[in-house]
Amino acid sequence: MANAVVTIKLMPDSPEINLEDVKDEALSKIEAFAGKGDTKTEIIPVAFGLKSLNIIFIMDESLGSPEELEKDIASIEGVNSVETIDVRRAIG
Repeated sequence: MANAVVTIKLMPDSPEINLEDVKDEALSKIEAFAGKGDTKTEIIPVAFGLKSLNIIFIMDESLGSPEELEKDIASIEGVNSVETIDVRRAIG
């Protein structure tokens, strides 16, 4: 099987949520799901001081859908919603 590059978007409950703490906990859940691998994080301004946290990571396609990972990350305190916004097959 090939690898997939997955991008998930996390929205916090409010602008006061510390996204660095959320990021650390989310990355540990991603590592438990997909194993240790390359990741990239981006904090993106949305509106009125609210920011989203996008995390890009690589997973083996044989793991299936990242839907269970979404549910696991959504359980983190301060996270309002989690959405997989992109999945692509890695080439090379």
